[in-house]
Amino acid sequence: METGSTSFVVTGIRKNLAIWLVALMGLPLIAACSDNNNNGNNNQARIVESEPEPEPIAFQEIYDQGVIRYMGEYTPMKSEASGDVVNHTFGAGGGPLCLAGGEYTMSTMDTGSEDLVIYLQGGGGCWSDFCAATEVAAVGIPPVGIMDTTRENNPVKDWNQVYLPYCDGGLHASDRDSDSDGDGANDRFQRGLHNLSAALDVAVNTFPTPRRILLAGSSGGGLGTTFALPLVRYLYPDVPIELINDSGVGVARPNDPDFLRLLMNDWNMGAFIPDSCENCIPEDGHFSDYHIWQMDEDDNFRRGMLSYSRDTTFADYFLQIGKDAFEAVLFPELQQLEDAYPERQHSWVPAGEKHTFLMAEPDQTAGGVPVMDWIAAMLDNSSDWVSVQD
Repeated sequence: METGSTSFVVTGIRKNLAIWLVALMGLPLIAACSDNNNNGNNNQARIVESEPEPEPIAFQEIYDQGVIRYMGEYTPMKSEASGDVVNHTFGAGGGPLCLAGGEYTMSTMDTGSEDLVIYLQGGGGCWSDFCAATEVAAVGIPPVGIMDTTRENNPVKDWNQVYLPYCDGGLHASDRDSDSDGDGANDRFQRGLHNLSAALDVAVNTFPTPRRILLAGSSGGGLGTTFALPLVRYLYPDVPIELINDSGVGVARPNDPDFLRLLMNDWNMGAFIPDSCENCIPEDGHFSDYHIWQMDEDDNFRRGMLSYSRDTTFADYFLQIGKDAFEAVLFPELQQLEDAYPERQHSWVPAGEKHTFLMAEPDQTAGGVPVMDWIAAMLDNSSDWVSVQD
């Protein structure tokens, strides 16, 4: 809320009485200019100090547009321990749900750490022109890659864990039910924003005061970190966030902004695009300008981008533009981000046509640097955290 200045003028009364009246009304003086305490006619105007302007809240515009509309709305139907992992399941109905109508579940693990990793799994996409996506939320936390607590070179092996399966086909942020077969009954439940909001509510209730957060995701989950970031920030307003986007870096169809508009419309995700940001869906068709807007909004997070140079899964299946076109735009888009925020944005790109690293290829190197070492350098604020590529 913006607070305007208030002036309070005192005439014809003694200085001490004026001060008492002003204090009684809760209006602090910043000046009391009178050279005669006994002559009220000589008292000059006393100016009341304005309340200080509040610090701007990161992402307030899209909060007002409704991206937090499901925060605090859902609690798990059941939470069951399985070893060190607690699985939280939400009931069917109007809330969290998977693509084919199954229950949504997510998991937490308390290791006793002061730090927290929130991981978003991937698994395809589903929109009006294409549908090939994971439809079920698997129970538990896969102990592999960056979620492997026994892996020696895993820089977050000791951190508390929040694991979000992917089952909405809409990058963890969709919000639309639809009738895919035309029989008059909804059979496609894209409720990613419900799922994401519910899972993050579990996260903040389980881990309310982490020292720092690593927000990470792969493929659809990598793209999902873009939309999860404002919600994580809403729940943890002062916690430093390190973000790793694995193979969802924001490259789309070159010079085809209508593709992004189609996805945002099909998934009912328009609230994530601020009305004030005319270039957040730019004519070049990519999402880098939106990523820069996020960094403009929030100076307490950094972002690392991971991608194979010729990611076949992303280029051929999701974007349908081919590997050559993907590679041609990948490096300029990553450079645009780094040029905007050279201290807060770096990338790690090995040559190749495979897809994802954090769970699938945690031993992969780029420019001779293993991905786990690169992430460790980021978390350690090391000068070795720089962009590398083959």
